[in-house]
Amino acid sequence: MSRAAERLRLMINHLDRSSASIICEAASAHAVTSGPLQRLRYSSDTGVLTPEQRLFYEENGFLVIRDLVSDEDIQRFRKEFERICRGEVKVPGLIVMRDVAIAKSEFVPDQRAVSKLQDFQESPELFRYCSLPQILRYVESFTGPNIMAMHTMLINKPPDAGKKTSRHPMHQDLHYFPFRPSDRIVCAWTAMERVNRQNGCLVVLPGSHERSLQEHDYPDWEDGVNKMYHGVRNYDPDHPRVHVEMEKGDTVFFHPLLIHGSGMNQTHGFRKAISCHYASGDCYYIDVKGTTQENIENEVKEIVKRKHGVDDVAFKDSWAFRGRLVQGERKTL
Repeated sequence: MSRAAERLRLMINHLDRSSASIICEAASAHAVTSGPLQRLRYSSDTGVLTPEQRLFYEENGFLVIRDLVSDEDIQRFRKEFERICRGEVKVPGLIVMRDVAIAKSEFVPDQRAVSKLQDFQESPELFRYCSLPQILRYVESFTGPNIMAMHTMLINKPPDAGKKTSRHPMHQDLHYFPFRPSDRIVCAWTAMERVNRQNGCLVVLPGSHERSLQEHDYPDWEDGVNKMYHGVRNYDPDHPRVHVEMEKGDTVFFHPLLIHGSGMNQTHGFRKAISCHYASGDCYYIDVKGTTQENIENEVKEIVKRKHGVDDVAFKDSWAFRGRLVQGERKTL
């Protein structure tokens, strides 16, 4: 254990005050470096994260927990995904997204490939992921005890058809969310099979969560971009990046301001992962008009109007409708 982590453990054990107020030396993922003192602002002491894990998340904005979700659970999620793709079950409010370049589906050969299921909160089987006790134990370290499941996805990255449309541009998830504060929001993203650079693992820019929300829009890519796949307009391409390779059941937790994306799937199979964005029940909604988020607000409103025939739905109301309490109390969300 590093010197800083040992010092932090002693302070947590002996001081009768919130761990959020503890001050420690800045530390990298692997070694202690000298520098100004900083507060541990991104996590709290719930007895789940080790001091070293808290320090790693503090500096990098993400944390991988190995073998967190069982093979049995993952198999159940996979079977439910297959049933939905085959049309054997209908899920109210579910958004089925299809890759713009892939004409062949895994389960329905004559239909365009399903690349993502979004908003599966009305699917009891898939939503069970969001309530798994082993997931919530970690989530509480970032959100606090009142936990809302706000955004759900099952990603089915298809093999690239040669047009690079299986890529996901580098982005910050907070761009899509009209609620704050950002430090009380976290994503849990679980690999449903081995995820590596060949099939398009997550790529993250460590430390980018310390920046503010950047301007996003569709990247200017040849051969098109999938719907709502916005990307950061300007980021430093020389910023060090990490390819987060994972085994089935591994789960990465990351901050909504962390800049991340994923590369092409260069294999012949589909790459699956399931995820949920959680927020503290004490978070609050904001008005995004006049901000960099206004473009995504307008796009969501247009989708709601086209799909449900409802005009002028407030951006925040679309999120309040989707949010589900999974632990504690639902307060301002």
